[in-house]
Amino acid sequence: MKKYIYLVSTILAALVLFSSCQKETLDPTSVIVVSATEQTPLDQWLEANYRTPYNIDFKYRFEMNESDLNYYTIPADYECANMMAHLVKYLCVDTYDEVAGVAFTRSTFPKMFFLIGEWEYRNNGTFILGTAEGGRKILLSGINYLPQYVGDAESLNYYYIKTIHHEFTHILNQTKDYPTDFKLITSAGYVADSWSSAGYTSGYLQRGFISAYSQHSDGEDFAEMVSMYVTHDAAWWDEQIAAAGSTGADALSSKLDIVTLYLKESWGIDINKLRATILRRQAEVAAGKVDLTDLSL
Repeated sequence: MKKYIYLVSTILAALVLFSSCQKETLDPTSVIVVSATEQTPLDQWLEANYRTPYNIDFKYRFEMNESDLNYYTIPADYECANMMAHLVKYLCVDTYDEVAGVAFTRSTFPKMFFLIGEWEYRNNGTFILGTAEGGRKILLSGINYLPQYVGDAESLNYYYIKTIHHEFTHILNQTKDYPTDFKLITSAGYVADSWSSAGYTSGYLQRGFISAYSQHSDGEDFAEMVSMYVTHDAAWWDEQIAAAGSTGADALSSKLDIVTLYLKESWGIDINKLRATILRRQAEVAAGKVDLTDLSL
């Protein structure tokens, strides 16, 4: 099973926001130039911080077999891949270590990350931020745009980190399914790929959905509830509830109750502790308190 998370956009806007990580010429650390057997400092850091302690394969070199051939894309830049490896470690792996324990992270966190430099554009005005496959692999796209978002927690979440929590939720759900009661709360509101069409990109809160994409299906709704909640503070959640009106607020609150109970009973995770840990860590990143380039061992 492959799960997707999309972002409404236009190709023109994405091209205007071209990253400082793009290069016109290849340098010696290029993912194209460096052979699969040649060890870079990043390879050594990944071995020490991902493979050895967690058995996670963090792939930043472009591999055709790991790519979706339905989309045009490019390799992730070396420097941008380095930053993303540090972000995933500090904001996600270390977060779950702190909240749920190292044993949980080792047993449940995806065993492969694959990075690509460009977004995967679709023909309906959206592009793919990430995918989860078979409970084992997460693909992250648009890595070469990372430097322009890393100093702002909201933007970093919007394009990257929320995606990881979203996709990880799919992986948890594939191992232990969530209660069927969840899909019954707004069962008539799921519209599949029409979620990005006119009429569905606004008013979703009033219909009981935390985001426009939540309207795709109950599985995406559940993952969005988790990822949106844990990457935003209590004031933000209160604003969404207030904007939702009585009907929408009741639906959202009921969904949150199920999500909270699922994480606690199935995985021993306190969702509010998880949120507090994520918010603290992402604030530290945004403030420049975390070195995202240090490859010392």
